[in-house]
Amino acid sequence: MNAFQIKGGKPLKGEIIPQGAKNEALQIISAVLLTPELVTISNIPDIVDVNKLIALLGDLGVKVKRISKDTYTFQADEIDLEFFHSPKFRSKGGSLRGSIMIVGPLLARFGRAAIPKPGGDKIGRRRLDTHFLGFEKLGAKFNYDSETGFFNVDASNLQGTYILLDEASVTGTANIVMAAVLAKGTTTIYNAACEPYLQQLCKMLNSMGANISGIGSNLLTIEGVQELKGTEHRLLPDMIEIGSFIGLAAMTGSEITIKDVKFKELGIIPEIFKRMGIQLELRGDDIFIPAQSSYEIETFIDGSIMTIADAPWPGFTPDLLSIILVVATQAKGNVLIHQKMFESRLFFVDKLIDMGAQIILCDPHRATVIGLNKQVNLRGIEMTSPDIRAGVSLLIAALSANGTSIIHNIEQIERGYQDIDVRLRALGADITRIDAMPASH
Repeated sequence: MNAFQIKGGKPLKGEIIPQGAKNEALQIISAVLLTPELVTISNIPDIVDVNKLIALLGDLGVKVKRISKDTYTFQADEIDLEFFHSPKFRSKGGSLRGSIMIVGPLLARFGRAAIPKPGGDKIGRRRLDTHFLGFEKLGAKFNYDSETGFFNVDASNLQGTYILLDEASVTGTANIVMAAVLAKGTTTIYNAACEPYLQQLCKMLNSMGANISGIGSNLLTIEGVQELKGTEHRLLPDMIEIGSFIGLAAMTGSEITIKDVKFKELGIIPEIFKRMGIQLELRGDDIFIPAQSSYEIETFIDGSIMTIADAPWPGFTPDLLSIILVVATQAKGNVLIHQKMFESRLFFVDKLIDMGAQIILCDPHRATVIGLNKQVNLRGIEMTSPDIRAGVSLLIAALSANGTSIIHNIEQIERGYQDIDVRLRALGADITRIDAMPASH
C-alpha cells in the first residue's frame, strides 16, 4: 500500500501553480456528451477521479485524445448506449461519485440512461434525490432496481418546467441544467447553486449554442434548443487547492506565492483566511503569503468566539472547512468550526488530537478549536486519510509537526490533488512515497 512519509517542522519557500478545478472538470467533461461535435478542454487536472471519468467516457464510445498534459479533445458522435447494462459499467460507474454527472446530458440527447448507485467519499450521506427529482420534473421516469443496484431513467419526452430545488446542490443543478438545455420549452431553476464551477458550465453550454440566463444567481432560466455545437473551454484553477496552499503557508510559517489564482472567482475564501489572522497579498493575479511566526483569529465585534461555517456559494465552501480547522490548531485564539452540510467530515479530528491539537468535538457537525499559538508544535504520528479534504488537512498538519508522520490511504488524497508530493518537494518539503501497511488498531 502506498503511504506518505513526512518529516515536518521545515519552513517551505517558493511558487506553486494550482491545478485545474476538480469539481468543475467532472461537470465540464460530462457536458461533451451533449454534442456530436469536437470539444476541446484545457487545464484538466491529472487526478484519479477525473481520469476515471475520462476512461468511462472512452468506454461509452467517446473519441478521447490527449493533446498535452492538461488538454484533451472529446467527440461523442458514436455513443454505445448498450454499454450501460454491462458489468464493466457497473464496476466503473459505481466506484466514481462523479459518474452521476453523465446522466443529465445522456437523458437530454438520447432520452435514456442508467447509473449504478455511486460510491466516493465516506463523509456521510450524500443524497442524489435532487438530481432525480429535477429529472422527474422535466418529464423523466426512473426506477431503482434494488437487485441490480441500478437507477434506470427514461426521458424520451423532456419538457421545460419550473423547478424549485430542495437543496442548492452544485452537481444536482449542473445535471438538471444539462438535461434542460435540449428539452422543449423553458425551464426555470430556483434555488440553483451558483458556484463558479456551475457558472463555468453555463458559460460553456452557451458557447455551444445553449440559451441560459441568470448565470451567477440562484434563478436560472433555460430556453431549450434543438442541438449543441462543439467548443473550447479552459477550467478555472482549483479554489480548494488554493485554500489548501494558503493554510499550508500559515501552518509551516512559509513564504509561498500561489500563481494565477483567478482571484475574482475565489469569493469569500481569502477573507475567511484573513479572519484566521493570515496575511495575504494580491500581486497581479498571484497570492503572496509572507512567512508569519504567529497569526491571531479575529473575534466577533462583541468579543465572542469566531464561528466559521460552510454555506452554499457565495458562502464558504465545505471543502475548505477541514483546512481551516487544521490552521486553527496553531493560531492564537479560539474558533468554532460548524460543518453543516456533511455529518462525518469532522471525524478526522481524533488524528489531530493524537498529534497534540486542542480540539473539542461537540457533535458530528461542530468542533471547537483552542489555538496553540505555535507555542506547542504538533507531533508526528502514523495515521490514515479518510477522505480527500481531511487527507490534505492531515498532510498540512504533518508538514508543520515535529518528527516523522506516516499517512496511509493516500489514494484518497490523490483522487483530488495532482502530483502533490512532487509539488510540495519543489517548495522544500521532506515528503517521500513509501510502501507501508497501516498499523492495526
